[in-house]
Amino acid sequence: MKKEFKLLCTLGFALLTSFLHAAPRELDVLIVLGAPGNEEYGKKFKTQVDTWTNACTKAGITPAVLRGENTTKELERRLTASDPTHSLWLVLIGHGTFDGREAMFSAEGPDFDAKQLAGWIKLLKQEVAVIHTASASGGFLKPLSGKNRVIITSTKSPDEVFYARFGEYFAEAIGGLPEADLDQDKQVSLLEAFRHASKATAIFYENDERLATEHALLEDNGDGIGTRSEVLAPDAAAAPGAVLDGERAAQMVLVLSSEEQQLTDSQRSIRDTLERELKTLKEQRPKLKEDDYYAKLESLLRKLGEVYGSSRPATKS
Repeated sequence: MKKEFKLLCTLGFALLTSFLHAAPRELDVLIVLGAPGNEEYGKKFKTQVDTWTNACTKAGITPAVLRGENTTKELERRLTASDPTHSLWLVLIGHGTFDGREAMFSAEGPDFDAKQLAGWIKLLKQEVAVIHTASASGGFLKPLSGKNRVIITSTKSPDEVFYARFGEYFAEAIGGLPEADLDQDKQVSLLEAFRHASKATAIFYENDERLATEHALLEDNGDGIGTRSEVLAPDAAAAPGAVLDGERAAQMVLVLSSEEQQLTDSQRSIRDTLERELKTLKEQRPKLKEDDYYAKLESLLRKLGEVYGSSRPATKS
């Protein structure tokens, strides 16, 4: 334990001495606003779009908001033309439907279904997060899942077709809502926003004494099987060799803390990979000889220190 503590102190010093500045983001946010249905829902959807837009502004990002008769065609065009060097967050706000075969997103013009969206996203090489807050969104989860994909849906299946409130709470959380910052690191990750919105949604139905008609899911390990918030507790343990959902979503943040702003997205990506390797190493510790474990631990921590150290300005001679 003394060796481990000493190595962690070395990493902490590198972080504390790094240079405070806001690095530009390599992240694009695409928000799709669907057909309102009626004035009441139209106001709710507009509020969510505004909340997301404000959060993006805080993050130093200008989101693209798609609406109107050409929404579906424009979405396909935007995805096809997206910058492969930037990560992409796709946010779907509106109503969904299910005809017993296909889950659909209700756009103002022609609707699009899960297979169509999956086909467009399949061509993308960058990491993509899809936050689908409409009803029946659970039908999109499996088709959209894959490597470098984080999928969040308001419902657990396409059969949950009533208005989903999950998106309202998620939009509030992602901008840095203090109550959603479960680990108190002054920022809210996709996982934290998911857990906060899931809990707030459940409380709404309990307080209203109504049967819940929506159960959100998160999928980020590529197996096509979504996980409910209740299973994603911090102390949740995966079976040997298995990867729990939520690991990658926990590292993805829209509005960064002042400390995180010191790093570029590229540095942060390297850091995240090293942290996942560190977690795997600690899980393997019982199988490793002590010297081998500490040698590998020191190597990973030094690499982490280099990431933080590289964010410091060059000293003038």
